[in-house]
Amino acid sequence: PVAALLLVAGCAGEEPPAPQVTFTAGAVSIVARPAQYCDVELTECLTDVAAPVRLAVPPGAPLQVTVPPEIAQTPWQVVFSYADAAGTPTDERSTVFAPYERSAWTLELGAPEDRLLTAEVQQYGAPKPNPQTGEMEFPIRASWVICTSGACAR
Repeated sequence: PVAALLLVAGCAGEEPPAPQVTFTAGAVSIVARPAQYCDVELTECLTDVAAPVRLAVPPGAPLQVTVPPEIAQTPWQVVFSYADAAGTPTDERSTVFAPYERSAWTLELGAPEDRLLTAEVQQYGAPKPNPQTGEMEFPIRASWVICTSGACAR
């Protein structure tokens, strides 16, 4: 345990603090720290199981997602799940936003009775070839998660 603390303390000066994402529904905003955050080389990753935040999003209401420059300057997207009026869950994703393309995006579901369950901002890391196939992979460097009330357990 002491060695782990020294390792974390030793790295604290090398990397800037992890960026945070703001989620807004109506007049209520909440700031999320990353649930997963890797260094630029994707060699060291930290997972924070307590990072997902909760925000009540009424059925049919849009969710505004705002990212800081540290995320906006890289490719990013929003992956989300929602339930329709019958309660059938659906998983979808935004397009991948190019570096410097935007720092905010509004998630709007298709029907007024659709209910958002979760949304996750995913920041892409640098592409690298898969050692087995040689094909380029686009790894997720970091993610920020929001759950609506009752939608996800910690």
